[in-house]
Amino acid sequence: MYPVESVRRLWAGSLLVAGLSFFSACSRPPQPVQVRPVSTPTVAKGLPRLGYTLQAGAFAKVENAARFSESLRAQRLEAAYYASGDGLYRVRFGDFPTREKARARGEALRLAGVIEAFWVVAPDGSAPTAPGTVRIRPTDEQGLRASLVESAQSYLGVPYLFGGTTERGFDCSGLTGAVYRLNGLQLPRSSQAQFEAGLPVDLDRARAGDLLFFAPGSRGRVSHVGLYLGQGAFIHAPRSGQNIRLDALSDRHYRKMLVGARTYL
Repeated sequence: MYPVESVRRLWAGSLLVAGLSFFSACSRPPQPVQVRPVSTPTVAKGLPRLGYTLQAGAFAKVENAARFSESLRAQRLEAAYYASGDGLYRVRFGDFPTREKARARGEALRLAGVIEAFWVVAPDGSAPTAPGTVRIRPTDEQGLRASLVESAQSYLGVPYLFGGTTERGFDCSGLTGAVYRLNGLQLPRSSQAQFEAGLPVDLDRARAGDLLFFAPGSRGRVSHVGLYLGQGAFIHAPRSGQNIRLDALSDRHYRKMLVGARTYL
């Protein structure tokens, strides 16, 4: 699936189903987006790539997958849950330089009763011992961008919660961090740090999978982030009490707060 076509179908379908408030605004002639000036680095620092990870769990309810992820975070293991495409949610966690070290940590967690079973996932995303549960991660940029969009789509409807991932869901930077992590890249934790780690890109040249940053407060400091889908649409966790959703830059609220776009690919 190519990113542009998938974005068009996703945007049109989401608007019909969810009845997003910006629909009426999109019927008016497009207005230029004013980007708020913010002092930033001009060169991307690059994102660390994940080594071997572990996969565990198979949950019918996303709340249980999120709760399991939080228990792993208590073990100082960065974890992210995702929809595996078969109606179940699974969890990826850890970052190990070799398959042997990943397997040793998995065995230790199993013996401690933290997990029941696990699979070692290679840096390319493959897990031969768990056929059908892991999608091979694309290595080309276009494929990676499409995969980032697909990963973000799987979180639509999940609740937001300030501060991270719990049984209730993600905060804004937790969402973008999970999406990138599931595709083998490690983003910094906060929205400000994610903003500083990326390479600035003009909005009219931003592509699917890039991140959009917003400064809601009067001080102009970045404190919100969403993943760009292209065609003026993005997925984000808006605020506490609301679900992760799709919105548009044509909405005056977001247009006013927009600071800029960043790319990492």
